[in-house]
Amino acid sequence: MNSIQANDSIIHFNDTCYPSLNQHLKENNFSKIFILVDENTHQYCLGKFLKKLETTVAIEIIEIESGEINKTIDTCTGVWNTLSELDADRKSLMINIGGGVITDLGGFVACTFKRGIDYINVPTTLLSMVDASVGGKTGVDLGHLKNQIGVISNPNLVLIDTEFLYTLPTDQMRSGLAEMLKHGLITGESYWSKFQDLSKLKLDDLDELIHESVVIKKNVVEQDPFENGLRKTLNYGHTLGHAIESYFLSHPNKKTLLHGEAIVIGMILASYISSELLGFPRETTNGIKDLFIGYYEKVKFDEADYPAIIELLKYDKKNNHGNINFVLLEQVGKCKIDCLVDNRVIFDAFEFYSK
Repeated sequence: MNSIQANDSIIHFNDTCYPSLNQHLKENNFSKIFILVDENTHQYCLGKFLKKLETTVAIEIIEIESGEINKTIDTCTGVWNTLSELDADRKSLMINIGGGVITDLGGFVACTFKRGIDYINVPTTLLSMVDASVGGKTGVDLGHLKNQIGVISNPNLVLIDTEFLYTLPTDQMRSGLAEMLKHGLITGESYWSKFQDLSKLKLDDLDELIHESVVIKKNVVEQDPFENGLRKTLNYGHTLGHAIESYFLSHPNKKTLLHGEAIVIGMILASYISSELLGFPRETTNGIKDLFIGYYEKVKFDEADYPAIIELLKYDKKNNHGNINFVLLEQVGKCKIDCLVDNRVIFDAFEFYSK
């Protein structure tokens, strides 16, 4: 698969990853290499990665705990302190090996340490390959509120080695697939149609679909790097999805949802709202719900959950001037941004999902 130039980054795939990385190391006089992992990527991915690395530069491994709950400023402080203790300087390189938590947090740590050191992302989950790999969004959560602190900063390289997908459990694969489904809905029937029978999708089919998803996101981000307009379409399903994810993360009696699990619910809700407000075909909304519910376990909501989730919408990053702005669909591949939605319609959307 061809490498992709995306703003200041180059995204390499499979066979081109490691020759490109080693060439990059030869061309740059890095003083030290710091590799950020969690306990899972330390166990399952780091060994393979190190075998491919060709360098005499000193390497230090920094491990943090996995999971969204650890995507915090406190974790960043621990990594910043470790970098200082290990004599990292402005010519150090940071390599982040992991899912979206690692690449988001590691990128944020790198671009703020000593006002910025070079970094490379090696996404190892399907979600991070098709989402966090492109666009330069780095950052952490603020309490249970998603991605409230961060900056836009692009890595030098992104290395997408799909062999890492063989280390993932099924629920993590499903979580990543949600973002690809979103790319289909916001882009058009050509890509969306490839997901109409999810039961037939095999791991071997994913390479081309991943490459296509990365191209889709890259094309959007290049036109609108700072999310002033078009890039907001990438948040389809995320306004309610992030609020649901945050609510379940903080609620003691709720099972924590993976990002993609919450976004799937958000997309079903957004499709219903699109039908109500923009005339998005009801038949398509029903088809989206049936497709998603057939592949993702249905989540139980109580009516008492709705107001608490709606309250969290005010923290969505697309909001301005006190308005909660939704991305909705007029048809598959045709989005409308900055839509205002009455709470009653949101309640009805939850009822549609639950019935």
